Amino acid sequence: MIELITNINSAVNNVVWGWPALILLAVVGVLMTCLTKFFQITHIGHWMKMTIGAIFQDKEVVGHTKDKSISQFQSLCTALAATVGTGNIVGVAGAIIVGGPGAVFWMWIIAFFGMMTNYSENVLGIYFRRKNKDGEWSGGAMYYLRDGLGAKKHCKTLGSVLAVLFSVFCFLASFGIGNMTQVNSISGNMQSAFGVPTAVTGVVVLLLAGLVIVGGLKRIASVTEKIVPFMVVLYIVGSVVIFCTNISQVGAVFTAIFKGAFAMKAVGGGIVGSGIRLAIEQGMKRGVFSNEAGLGSSVMVHSNSNVREPVRQGMWGIFEVFADTIVVCTLTAFSILSSGLVDLDTGVTLTEYEGVELTKANLVGTVFSMHFGQIGAAFVAIAIMLFAFSTVLGWSHYGTKACEFLFGEKYTIVYRVIFVVAIFGGAVMSDNLAWDIADTLNGMMMIPNLIGVLALSPLVYKLTKNYVDRKIKGKEDVEPMLSNWENIQEEAAEAVKQGAE
Repeated sequence: MIELITNINSAVNNVVWGWPALILLAVVGVLMTCLTKFFQITHIGHWMKMTIGAIFQDKEVVGHTKDKSISQFQSLCTALAATVGTGNIVGVAGAIIVGGPGAVFWMWIIAFFGMMTNYSENVLGIYFRRKNKDGEWSGGAMYYLRDGLGAKKHCKTLGSVLAVLFSVFCFLASFGIGNMTQVNSISGNMQSAFGVPTAVTGVVVLLLAGLVIVGGLKRIASVTEKIVPFMVVLYIVGSVVIFCTNISQVGAVFTAIFKGAFAMKAVGGGIVGSGIRLAIEQGMKRGVFSNEAGLGSSVMVHSNSNVREPVRQGMWGIFEVFADTIVVCTLTAFSILSSGLVDLDTGVTLTEYEGVELTKANLVGTVFSMHFGQIGAAFVAIAIMLFAFSTVLGWSHYGTKACEFLFGEKYTIVYRVIFVVAIFGGAVMSDNLAWDIADTLNGMMMIPNLIGVLALSPLVYKLTKNYVDRKIKGKEDVEPMLSNWENIQEEAAEAVKQGAE
């Protein structure tokens, strides 16, 4: 039975993470970039000012809300909590080991276009969101699939079916990639680094996560806005120290990345033409694993923001991908490639260092220990633990919203309790099949979401043009497009006229 499940999962995984899906992902990213006239470049000053710049200037961006919405900064931190994680450390290491230095280039490419995919998801999420009976915003791919795609001629059934499929995949994935596999990483790290039994780790994480998750989104956001900036800044500082130490390697590292991106031979030799295929495949796949642009996951928390302008939240989506992949993943890649553990001429990673086998799981830890001693290895272990824990918090909200869409608000508390209980199982499990199934479910979310973004791309164009005309070009006679729902549109438009965004 296990062998049958493994074979079926492998076949499905090859489809959802295979070339057709990756090409669809790239096509949507390129299309949205062209439709928005390369917004991530042409308006880089504006979106930087409205995101990272606004954190220090606009109280509404960081201030805690009195209603059941969360601040824009909290929505970013909760989204980053679910994306900045093991993908930025283990994922980048794995991409380089399999695809060579050239994989980093393709990670940049998919992130560049992924900025506008994530932007489009968030714009649609805000435009189609609605409030539930408890007064909390509910938004995400399931809503713009049902109410956006479903509103098109002859597409009502299609939109509803895709919305349900997305929610089912998200619901199931939340227990896998968003819970048990993450906790398994924590327990494994704690056991190997500090000798803590997996069962003990499971109980501690269950209690800590339970205190946060059962309290709902407001409590999750309150915790993630403290954990995420701390852990990201600390990891960046450590990576920057390594960068400065190895600054003489900058030229060699970037030469290896660009040469490897278009190499015709596989890493270490092999079949001609397979090198570029491996570099592209690993770079794109690991890039998506890292920032989740195209999966439609982070939209569910961005939609809870107190923002009124859809495009304003879309810009936070651009910054999310930029921070996750362009900044954090690049620093990780440079740390690895400048360490001497990778032959920059052949792209081959050493199989061992000082008698210890090098794997994607311990490669970055080894690099940090080379520069900071045992403290470096311990730091990476703790970083992975915090990254994984914050991912559990972020994904608990995604699963809650999927549960709400499928079964209604009254069942969300039941979901949260089951989600918390499952944490212990994740800590003590040893079967790699759980990881593989979680990976497949995560990828299955991508297909219906990308179909929705593709179908609603003209609307994203209109919303972007509307915002640019009003906010950047200063046209005063243009009426704002803020919501698909008349009552929300009127309320938001009034607030925008009074200066609130």
